[in-house]
Formats: sequence, C-alpha cells, structure tokens
Amino acid sequence: MELKTGVSKQDIREQIWDYMESQNLADFPRPVHHRIPNFKSKKTLLVPTPRLRTGLFNKITPPPGATKDILRKCATSQGVRNYSTPVGLDSRVLVDLVVVGSVAVSEKGWRIGKGEGYADLEYAMMVSMGAVSQGTPVVTIVHDCQVIDIPEALLEDHDLTVDYILTPTRVIATGCERPKPTGILWCKISCEVMGKIPILRSLRYRERQAGKDVSLQDEPRHLLGTGSQQPPPLSTVRRPQDPHQPESCSGQGEDGPSNTVYIGNLPRDARVSELKKALRELGAVPQRLTWQGPKRRAFLHYKAPTSAQQAVSCLQGLRLGAATLKVALARQQKAGDETGSRADEPYPDCHSAVSDL
Repeated sequence: MELKTGVSKQDIREQIWDYMESQNLADFPRPVHHRIPNFKSKKTLLVPTPRLRTGLFNKITPPPGATKDILRKCATSQGVRNYSTPVGLDSRVLVDLVVVGSVAVSEKGWRIGKGEGYADLEYAMMVSMGAVSQGTPVVTIVHDCQVIDIPEALLEDHDLTVDYILTPTRVIATGCERPKPTGILWCKISCEVMGKIPILRSLRYRERQAGKDVSLQDEPRHLLGTGSQQPPPLSTVRRPQDPHQPESCSGQGEDGPSNTVYIGNLPRDARVSELKKALRELGAVPQRLTWQGPKRRAFLHYKAPTSAQQAVSCLQGLRLGAATLKVALARQQKAGDETGSRADEPYPDCHSAVSDL
C-alpha cells in the first residue's frame, strides 16, 4: 500500500483505516476507524486495563477445563472482568514477550498506534516497574496492507518500536536498533492525563521520592517542586475503635458501594501529617480522614463511591517508611451489628481486595 508524501501520523491512520474498511479486511472491531485492527498456547496472559483507569495489568486465569469458547471469552472485556486478577506495581512480574496493536508499521520496526499513546505509556510503565528491558521482544500482529514505509521524522522519543511483525503471509524480523523508551517521560504527560490514570500518579509519587524529575508537560511553575496543587487542609477525626471490629477486608457493602477507603498496616510511628502529605501528592485527597494510629489504620471518606474506588486504585503500593500500606474499600456498619460499635462507623469491608502491592 503506497502513501502520499509529506503525510502526518494521522494521515497514515486515516488511509489505513479507510482501505481496510473498504476491503472488508478487519475481523474485529467494526467499524475499524479509531481502533486497533484485530486479525493464544498455555501462556500466562497479562492485559492492560482499559485506558489504565483501574490499574496497569490484569492476569487472565481461565477456569479449569475451559473450552475454546470460554478461552475466546477470556480475551474480551467481559472475560477480563470475569477471569482475571489485578497485577500491581510491586508484583515483580517479568514479561517475556510484549504483543502490541498497531494501525501502521514499517519493516524497520517503526510503529503508529491509534493516537492516544496508551501502548507507549503502558510499555514505559512496565520499564519503570522492572517488568521489561531493552532485550524484551516486542511483536505486532497486522494485515499486510498495514505494513508501509513510515518517515523517520514522525518518530518521537516516547514512541515504541517493534522487533517482529506478523501478518497473514509473513513474519518480519525488523532488526530495529532504535532504542525503546527507558521509562516515563513525565514532560510528555499532561495534568489532564494524570487526573485520569490513578496508577500513574502512584508511579510518579514513587519516582519523585527516588529523586527523579517528574515535572509534567503543562504543570504550573510554582507547583514544580510539589507535583500537585495544595487542596484545603484535611480535617482529621480521631476516635476510639471497637477492639472487636474485624481487621480483614473483603468487597462491597450490604448497603451498596462504599465511599470510604480503609488504610491498614500503618507504621507504628506513623504520623497523620505523613499520610496527608502522601494523599495530596497522589491527588487522592478525601473530604475527611479518620485516624486510628494505635490500631495502625485510618479511614478516608470521599464524597462518592466512584471517588473512593479511584482512590483505591491510586493508592496501590503506597508506602510510609518501609511499610507497604493495605488499601481497600470499607463499608458502613449497620445499627445493632453484633460488634456493638456505633451505627454508621466504617470498617474494612470483608469482600474488597487488599492491596499489598
């Protein structure tokens, strides 16, 4: 497939999409525009969460004796919800092979995605967490018409290249020598993107703590040293906790989704000011914070359940000192509960997943 000269990345995307649609080449998704065209052997499969909204990866675990139909469902968004478990920043997972979607790719290994930058960002995050290295092979699977000449001038430092291209008719070893991203280029990340991806805020917090430059693309100069705007001071409630309240955590409460987040495994010498500072830097500031230092736990109260769920994702892997904190949704205790505690007092929900990431 020949392209016009002097084209942009978007021009290339539109020509590829138009051609594949006109020739009925894409099996899924349809229509193919603004999507990655879609054209598996007892391997552990990690898939990125959609738009990284709730984390980085999910590990697909098919049920024992799964049929081909079930295995096909595992590869769908519904299958990811039903047959997967989250993989966090501290999972120490090592990825042996990266398979990435493409709209267009060259035999030199240069790749164009659909223009949202998620594949490049996912790879950079994997580098930052030690899951991949420069030696980890990157493969893309495309139709033959998607293999074109791409001007090198269109490539940027954050663009991911590929080592192998698989089409219905051939396997291309690109021999690409252009270095892959060595981590997240924070200067390419906007404040808007940071606000949409909680796990990215967690990773930025870690890298700031390690002394790295994490200045954002459009961050106001007066905030470059802090990484986030300073919200109004948090109000703190300190009150005794019933010793019979359960420490275990588990899921959504009987009265519906919770707007309260449980923080456990606090260091014995932790101060509430340390937690407040971390929450501000991660952009996960609650309306109110209940501090129970002697019990090594705290509760964060948010305005809505969706905000609480986002905070749980954002706070994965949070450390205070040498301790990795446990983070989970909490639920409201009903009046007359057998623990004898006050009605409406939050406690760790017994169905939420505890994050020891």
